[in-house]
Amino acid sequence: MFGGRRIVLGVTGGVAAYKAILLCRLLVDADAHVIPVMTESAQRFVGRATFDALASEAVKTSVFDDIDPIPHTTLGQTADLIIVAPATARAIASYAAGLSDDLLTATLIATRAPVIVCPAMHTEMWEHPSVRENLKVLSSRGVHVISPEEGRLAGGDVGSGRLASPESIFEAAKKLLCEGDLSGRSVVVTAGGTREPIDPVRFIGNRSSGKQGYAIAEAAQKRGAQVTLITTVDAPTVFGAKVIKVESAAEMDAAVKKNNEADIIIMAAAIADFRPSKSLTTKIKKDDGAPAIILEETNDILAGLGASKKKGQVLVGFAAETDDLIKNASKKLVQKNIDAIVANDVSAEGVGFTHETNAVTILTSDGQSRSVSLRSKREIAEEVLNTVVDLVKR
Repeated sequence: MFGGRRIVLGVTGGVAAYKAILLCRLLVDADAHVIPVMTESAQRFVGRATFDALASEAVKTSVFDDIDPIPHTTLGQTADLIIVAPATARAIASYAAGLSDDLLTATLIATRAPVIVCPAMHTEMWEHPSVRENLKVLSSRGVHVISPEEGRLAGGDVGSGRLASPESIFEAAKKLLCEGDLSGRSVVVTAGGTREPIDPVRFIGNRSSGKQGYAIAEAAQKRGAQVTLITTVDAPTVFGAKVIKVESAAEMDAAVKKNNEADIIIMAAAIADFRPSKSLTTKIKKDDGAPAIILEETNDILAGLGASKKKGQVLVGFAAETDDLIKNASKKLVQKNIDAIVANDVSAEGVGFTHETNAVTILTSDGQSRSVSLRSKREIAEEVLNTVVDLVKR
């Protein structure tokens, strides 16, 4: 069900911590890769040995007791989902205030993955204004809060504050990871700039870093898609995605053709339009003088996809321009027979190649146009996928 998705299971110090054991088993049985993170106080209620035996990895408890020098960053960056169950009033307050006072809260602050917080505490604490205000803050930031149930509490009390059942938390996780708006869809994303060899040392290339393509692949993965990333760059793996490494336009072409049955293909890579007609097998020596390099056109991969487009398939291209942005992008949209094109002016400050930010105009084949102002490439990725989802629905 979860297909190896990485779920960090945070366990804090409350009597309800024993229920996290049942949740861990449910997740692992559903093919999730579960990494338990226990606070110091959580270990007073349940033993770490139980989680060591049931989870996919051994329990992590401290920023300092790990081979990884920055375990919170690694956990945060590689997680597909973080669940905190139970979440005590203290843990909720620390998270809301941004206090990284243990491995779990540091991981929560270091992630962009969706987070589910499952409060559990006595009724008086659950109803306290500070707890409610902290949860309101977290909810406003996009954190998913699963409210506690009414029932028997520690010490024989009865009331609201009882941790939601492991089954209901499991269903919430399933909905987030397995029932996203791209769930069940296969998505191919290309990333990076191709290198066209002149000789074994030199090449013709461009400034593309692949950051936008990787951001789209990661976002599609988190929306439930089965992602294939075809890339020219060496970058941290998008967990859960199939990664195919290529270098030249010809290699990119071959890899795309092998995967052209995908439901959605997003061509974010900056593929060379030209390559040397002849690539030498030995290094060109300076003493021989400057060589004359004759260029030839590479295959237009996107146009080829448009010409052989499958019924119901969604094709998205990118147009990196320096002038007449909308005119040039609109022309490509029509000529290549694609559903959408993402256009950006790479001569603008902070836009396009090598930057962490981007600003784009998204044009669709039905005449719609939407401009997205300068923001992070992760945010741009979400906007591109929102357009893709709309196209799929149509």
